[in-house]
Amino acid sequence: MKIAIVGAGKLGLKIAEMLIGGDHSVTVIDKNAEWIGRLGASLDITSVTGNGKEVSLLKEINVGSYDCLIATTDRDEKNIVIASAAKRLGAGKVIARLRDPEHMGQKSFIMDSFAIDYVTNPDLGVAEEINKYLVEKYTLSNGVFYAGRVSMLEFIANKIPALVGLAVKEADQALKGIRIVALSKSGKVVIPNAEAVFIGADDDLYVVGERDAVDSLSKKVFERGKYTDIRKVMIAGGGKTGLYLAGMLEDFGASVKIIDSDKARCQYLSTRLHNALILHGDATDIDLLKDENFEDMDAFVSVTGFDEENLLLALMAKQAGIEDVIAKISRESFGDLIENMGVDMVLNPVDISANHILRFLQGSKIISSQIIQGQAELIRVVIEDDMALTDKPIARLKLPSGMTIAAIQRGTKVIIPDENTRVEEGDRVIILSLLSDAFDLEKLLRIKQGFFG
Repeated sequence: MKIAIVGAGKLGLKIAEMLIGGDHSVTVIDKNAEWIGRLGASLDITSVTGNGKEVSLLKEINVGSYDCLIATTDRDEKNIVIASAAKRLGAGKVIARLRDPEHMGQKSFIMDSFAIDYVTNPDLGVAEEINKYLVEKYTLSNGVFYAGRVSMLEFIANKIPALVGLAVKEADQALKGIRIVALSKSGKVVIPNAEAVFIGADDDLYVVGERDAVDSLSKKVFERGKYTDIRKVMIAGGGKTGLYLAGMLEDFGASVKIIDSDKARCQYLSTRLHNALILHGDATDIDLLKDENFEDMDAFVSVTGFDEENLLLALMAKQAGIEDVIAKISRESFGDLIENMGVDMVLNPVDISANHILRFLQGSKIISSQIIQGQAELIRVVIEDDMALTDKPIARLKLPSGMTIAAIQRGTKVIIPDENTRVEEGDRVIILSLLSDAFDLEKLLRIKQGFFG
């Protein structure tokens, strides 16, 4: 498949890395000659220096011969123009990154008017995942995610005390036919593969198995009616993510406080949010937090524009005893820090948005997809004969540490696979993968005819 990406920022680069894993022909366009030169030298792509908004450049690369163009520059208006021009010049599908709430409020109109096939919004994607985590935690009836005859359940390890302290492989044997496919340790999702991973009392466990067996386990570990509606949430950072999230929580009925250091931004937020309390100040000011009853919050969400500040605030919130602490972190290099902090959920907007784009491109190949804590994805896929993983023992697939084939549904039979299991054409396979390993997941699902199948 032939794909053009306009804008070589974090999102554009992430998408390029994922797509070259699937043997696609990728062209990246950016005005920064130095950056585009380094990119072309490090990745197997065609790099073009220039302004993607210029029709002459789009004609020069013969954009009409491309199956898809993705506009990921730093400005919404530019992305709209680029995507629309590419469509009119004959590109098969066009995707635009839009971030401003004003544009998202009229997304359907923009897409129809400018012939844009898909819109992605990193800030909205993060807000949706945080909202889902907070709201579903307090409203799920049984904690089970269903995918055909296979089900997944999340529960805290201390619900089954006999599991605490065991290695995951030992725990799998104790659960009899139900497999632990992931753990959330202090906010970091870990997929246990080759290395021994031991279960802590406060770890969130994600288990997969046949539907009836998982339903039975759910009755033992899920306390029906334990939670009430989430009531009080404090958000540090009144940027786009904070605004989107506050609106969602308002609609749910929660009481929301937003802290932002920019007075003009606070005034803007007050015009967009009806019930949230907008506070102008420094979120790291402990006296301000105490004045606003920081310790009494049900949840604290740190989504400022600075990773270091988000980490500091998350640590302060955890030390204050707040039950749910969530942070937006854009740099994967902070992973080890996060694991030791006890944060409940950490999200990377680039990973989430790139994942959404890839799912759109893959079309009908993916039956269903579920994001887990903003860091991993559970997908259900029908296996085709020419996929890279077909008819090979799982051991020969050499899966990366952040990926596992969790379960296979073959007809009405559910298989919990081991390293000798072969995936066959027609199987419905459940794969769990860290979003950061999307590149390897794309290679695994590679098919000869490309996307849009």
